[in-house]
Amino acid sequence: MTHELLAAGFGGQGVLSMGATLAYAGMVEHKEITWMPSYGPEMRGGTANCIVIVSDERISSPVVTRFDTVIALNQPSIDKFEKAVKPGGLLIYDSTSTLIPPTRTDIHLLPIAAGEEALRLKNTKVLNMIVLGAFLERARIVEIGSVMQALRKALPERYHHLLPLNEQALHRGMELAGEPAMA
Repeated sequence: MTHELLAAGFGGQGVLSMGATLAYAGMVEHKEITWMPSYGPEMRGGTANCIVIVSDERISSPVVTRFDTVIALNQPSIDKFEKAVKPGGLLIYDSTSTLIPPTRTDIHLLPIAAGEEALRLKNTKVLNMIVLGAFLERARIVEIGSVMQALRKALPERYHHLLPLNEQALHRGMELAGEPAMA
């Protein structure tokens, strides 16, 4: 099993930390991983994306141009990366921040109202964990327990009080991804 993912959004949305958490979770499960971040010079508000590959086999190259899954947390990311999803692949996007939904018919689309859900959880910083949970529900490449173990290692100890909220966000994302789409 090899899964190639691109996650993209504005700086400050947790795109890079979402990708790093997924990569760490793969390491917890003794899988081969790559994590390749890309971001503009701005600390917040600029664009950010990362490529994550998780595999049971050796990864020949971290450079990928077509992905099994693209996660887009804003409209510019949908516009830029919708075409990078392999036919039959998955595009997960935050429907809260989307003005023009994706139009491809040869891929699976998963709109998640992650922004609204983060507000319901009273912390907008868990938007990335909601979307990661939705991804894990669909892709099943690592276990949620491995993600939580990765978060415990990756998050500075001063943020460990937020681990239960992050776990709640992951589970909520999984629930949303399992719900049938509205007609």
